[in-house]
Amino acid sequence: MKQFFIAGLGEILFDVLADSEEIGGAPINFAYHAGRLGADSAAISTIGDDERGRRASNELMDRELCLSGVSIDREHATGYVEARLDDQGVASYYFPDDIAWDHLKLNDIAKGFATQVDAVCFGTLAQRNEESREEIHAFLDAAPQALKIYDINLRQKFYSKETIAQSLERTDVLKLNDEEIAVIAPMFGLEGSERDMLRTLQDEFDLKCSVLTRGDKGSLIIRGAEEVEHPGIEVKTIADTIGAGDSFTASVTIGLLMELPLDQISEHANRLAAHVCSCKGAMPAIPAEFKLIK
Repeated sequence: MKQFFIAGLGEILFDVLADSEEIGGAPINFAYHAGRLGADSAAISTIGDDERGRRASNELMDRELCLSGVSIDREHATGYVEARLDDQGVASYYFPDDIAWDHLKLNDIAKGFATQVDAVCFGTLAQRNEESREEIHAFLDAAPQALKIYDINLRQKFYSKETIAQSLERTDVLKLNDEEIAVIAPMFGLEGSERDMLRTLQDEFDLKCSVLTRGDKGSLIIRGAEEVEHPGIEVKTIADTIGAGDSFTASVTIGLLMELPLDQISEHANRLAAHVCSCKGAMPAIPAEFKLIK
């Protein structure tokens, strides 16, 4: 079976919870899960020359992520975010300003990855600063062969119509949730059902695939004329929802690269996300049964 090289491009940060700090950042969570599903995976980001940065390196290496594309910023702190959980384990996030991934730099190895990756996932948050946004766009523009996944990940007010549109212009696969589609609908004049809105975006930006997650209510995936809805999988005990969406995105990405049937892609992604919800943290151990590339 073909081996795929997949990268997560964007923020590395620590989710600071009431009783612990967990390594995370949506693109890096994605890369971790892609690796657990059998791909060769790499993180592309910038961290600080500080205690959190060293801890991030150690923890991500322990998780077998390639960190050659991670640069060091000696002037800014490694990213962190206060993650607050509600009674259902759903997280909300509060981000400090002017940290290392706001000054993301592509080192020479990361630049080389652009011509090698089969897929790359990026989001909106790491583009809140122009310096990082330009680096992310440069990588995407230098990777014409790659499947480009835009996991929109709207956080607080760190987004604009311009940034989202520029990202969509570089996107093959759009992934967003039911709350996010409600936010961008008035920006882009989207009307009708969620299905109608996804198809409008798909047509306007020439997307190959669009993915809408609905929390415990499942998902909708549209690829060309095909579409598959999933009702979701019940999780008896939710530890937290951190990283569940990123695992879903990784599963869909590999399924698309493997050219699996859309219903199979949908089922695997929903099962994996349900498992992650039952575990604490964004990067829990993943049972071998979930592995796609063997």
